[in-house]
Amino acid sequence: MEIRPGKLLAEIDNPNDLKKLNETQLAQVAEELREYIVDHVSVYGGHFGASLGVVELTVALHYVFNTPVDQLVWDVGHQAYGHKILTGRRKDFHTNRLYNGLSGFPKRSESEYDTFGVGHSSTSISAALGMAFGSDYKGEKEKHHIAVIGDGAMTGGMAFEAMNHAGDSNKNLLIILNDNCMSIDPNVGALKDYLTDITTSPTYNKIRDDVWKVLGKISKFGPNAREIVGNIENSIKSLLLKQS
Repeated sequence: MEIRPGKLLAEIDNPNDLKKLNETQLAQVAEELREYIVDHVSVYGGHFGASLGVVELTVALHYVFNTPVDQLVWDVGHQAYGHKILTGRRKDFHTNRLYNGLSGFPKRSESEYDTFGVGHSSTSISAALGMAFGSDYKGEKEKHHIAVIGDGAMTGGMAFEAMNHAGDSNKNLLIILNDNCMSIDPNVGALKDYLTDITTSPTYNKIRDDVWKVLGKISKFGPNAREIVGNIENSIKSLLLKQS
């Protein structure tokens, strides 16, 4: 059964092709990518939730960063279907998880875009931090290292050990917490409840939305608006954490 990609997705064989598009086209790419994953998994099997929950994030990361030079590490390999499709494996995606086909997880021998061989959880931060140390030793100061970790994987002890180390290392490391409640099984525990309380707080969300709207109207911030918004949001989170 042939499953055809959407118009824009059909022209993307690697992240360089993605970067040729305008930012306004990225929403359509995400929509087509989500449909492509659903169509394939419906026929050939696989995991729906984790990859569907990071479609927009996957598109954004490959659009903004210079992968594979910038190293992207996925925590729990089930998130990486969209990543594989955008990095040269779209035409072979129907072989995902089949004998002699694509691996269901990131696999270093499969692609230079798969920076770390990962199955299940809590390893991304320590792996990306190790890569950041390696880049630092080689003098590659501008090289970015990005760990994408979900709220389920974040409960693992290895993740906290890595954050403790990362906080003291001052390396070029970006940790993205994708707390979208789309783990394979329902998340439980105090950390899950705490993250949910923060992200669903009416006060927090109202302040965040108001700040976003105001800064969006102030043209003098120009291309730095996103960075400013991010810094303000982090400050608001810190304030709420101290008050809780």
